[in-house]
Amino acid sequence: MKQTIFILLYLGCLSVIHAADKPNILFIYTDDQSHRTVSAYPESYDWVNTPNIDQLAREGVRFTQGLIGSWCMVSRATLLTGLQQHGIESMKCSLPYPNSSYDPKQCRFWPSVFREEGYATAHIGKWHTGVDGGYGRDWDYQKIWNRPKYPDNAPNYYDNQLIETNGSEPVMTKGYTTDLYTNWAIDYIREENRPKDKPWYLWLCYGAVHGPFTPADRHLTELNDIDLPLPKDLYPPRPGKPEYINNMEFWERGPNGEPVEADFRKKVSSGPPMAMKDMPGRLLKDWVRQYHQGVLAIDEGVGRLLKALLDSGQDENTLVVFTSDQGFGWGQKGFKSKVAPYDSTIRAPLIFRLPKDQRNSNTMGSVVEAPVGGVDLPPTFFKMAGLDLPWKMHGHDLTPLIMNSNAKWKHPNLLVHTAKSYGSDTNVVPAKGDPALLHGPGVPWYVMLSRGHTKYIRTLIEGEVEELYDLKKDPEELNNLALLPAYRKELLAFRKEAIKELKRTDAKMVSNLPKVANP
Repeated sequence: MKQTIFILLYLGCLSVIHAADKPNILFIYTDDQSHRTVSAYPESYDWVNTPNIDQLAREGVRFTQGLIGSWCMVSRATLLTGLQQHGIESMKCSLPYPNSSYDPKQCRFWPSVFREEGYATAHIGKWHTGVDGGYGRDWDYQKIWNRPKYPDNAPNYYDNQLIETNGSEPVMTKGYTTDLYTNWAIDYIREENRPKDKPWYLWLCYGAVHGPFTPADRHLTELNDIDLPLPKDLYPPRPGKPEYINNMEFWERGPNGEPVEADFRKKVSSGPPMAMKDMPGRLLKDWVRQYHQGVLAIDEGVGRLLKALLDSGQDENTLVVFTSDQGFGWGQKGFKSKVAPYDSTIRAPLIFRLPKDQRNSNTMGSVVEAPVGGVDLPPTFFKMAGLDLPWKMHGHDLTPLIMNSNAKWKHPNLLVHTAKSYGSDTNVVPAKGDPALLHGPGVPWYVMLSRGHTKYIRTLIEGEVEELYDLKKDPEELNNLALLPAYRKELLAFRKEAIKELKRTDAKMVSNLPKVANP
């Protein structure tokens, strides 16, 4: 009997020691934030200044091609499952938008596995993945703005939100949400609402800098004198692009020749994204200023979070990851939107900062140029936590690149956009004219594959042109190399590899893809 008790106590001690060795994970996740808004990225405007996010980049690993997702809900679903959109079974969008649902038996979220393995899991901020927030199953602690559950409150991105705490009845909560979410996250870091003897995983989801792009009052006078270089493809025509890109006209020339917002929404049957404000006649420059003003509170929040880790002694053993669900286009290819498969509309910042005791010359200030996606983050978290994957995920563990930015990387990055359809609902590609084919401002289903600095795009409409871009020579994606005979061999290789990746990720649509313009 005594021997049995001793063995049980010994195993219990081993479990506690093992848990103590696991890193905490602070996953900071913003909304619609382009990589161009972070001054550590050379693509940012010269007046952009984000010192705290830049500190993460100096002390960590910055990925230059973070292709996390195509739009808000699907990007989050991918981050919770490790699956491409076509692999996420039972997820449904319904009216009124953003109402949505899923069956947790068919669509399991991996934080539940972290809980089983000894982690305390928490989610704070915006929730946009089904009315079921998962408290008690996926999350030990949850303080959320549940957009799908309360559609009438869904436009309130920056104040007056219905906040649920641990699945309770919602409470109308006033205050600038970026600051509130930061406060609640700091409370959690400081051991409020969590056990002291467990490693923790905190997913902090800001609503900023999503439309209506509302800055904090203290930042309304910032960035008053900005210079805004205009995109070369602001106005049509846009040679070599699919039809929908040439129809993209969010902007027009104003009375003084400066670009102003056009009344484009009248042309778009799918309507404006929830909470997006349209102001026909307003200067593009003013929109861009307001958008970047909204980022300032995020950057301040990052600084406060890093200080909380340092002050609490948890900097030593906390992995910090910073990214966004996707980027946002301001004039590039005529957009005032996300969704489309171009760097200007979906590319996000992505930075990993290792726990302090793992930082060295290889993992501080390094830059990874390999394109990676949202599907790669869950496998990376599992690897960092020393846990086995609970199911087949579509991404790849990024730790070889994090530990050595020059490591050879054999994997292409696949991103499949299927509008509001998930799982088996994506088995058949909708025909042209079917509303299910489109999302946002009329962006159709597509397959995007990136390798190195080359990107391939296949728009899933019968007879549409494929696209191929050299991002080193043509970062604005103006020149479609797929139309040039000299690149025929490379085009065919990318087309073949995209089909191979669709098969690897069990995409049933691969058997009925619409024919391209030049097979």
